Amino acid sequence: MTVEIALRRARVRYGPLEALHGLDLPVPAATVTVLLGRNGAGRTTVLRALAGTVPLAAGRVVWGGRDVTGLPAHVRARRGLCFVPDLRAVYGTLTVAENLDLAAPGRRDEALAAYPELGPLLAHRAATLSGGERRMLALVRAVLAAAPPGAPARVVLVDEPSLGLARAVASRTYGLLAALTGPPAHAAVVLAEQRVPPGLPAGSVAYGLSRGSLVSGDETGHGTRHTG
Repeated sequence: MTVEIALRRARVRYGPLEALHGLDLPVPAATVTVLLGRNGAGRTTVLRALAGTVPLAAGRVVWGGRDVTGLPAHVRARRGLCFVPDLRAVYGTLTVAENLDLAAPGRRDEALAAYPELGPLLAHRAATLSGGERRMLALVRAVLAAAPPGAPARVVLVDEPSLGLARAVASRTYGLLAALTGPPAHAAVVLAEQRVPPGLPAGSVAYGLSRGSLVSGDETGHGTRHTG
């Protein structure tokens, strides 16, 4: 198993509160990794630490065998890391069309093929969309960023991808994200969820988190084996 990106003995503090307690977390290349846990377990903080949007109090972030702990978030993004947070993941003052064109110029048709629900909303400002509509817009921007042409994202981090989505749309979303691990993208995809999503590809990895520590982990057989 080739590790694409990893946390090494990572500690993150928010004021006096330590959110991650010396966490070691390898993220395999070309694989879906699921971070499981309740709210407050540390899932979002793991994603932020990998993305560089929160600093480490101790430990390292290693990406492609290199220590990138000191690299700011925008530099990691330029090097191929795409982060979709649970909130504020779109540009609210821009229209849906402008959000899509900013993420992937000339590829609007691909975006609408993935989420046709966005078609009637192209002229609407993102701030006026429902939570589920904003989620679709944020997710499709990430999917396009991770898929060629151009330099595809090597790491895609998504915080609660199904948030606000109808069941059918959530299922389609998991399929789109899982497809990024195969050719031609071969991305390492990390999802923060409260339960293992259905339909993950064979070889996907699930880790349980509780209060900032890793409590369990195993490979999911065809997406059906849960982390205990």
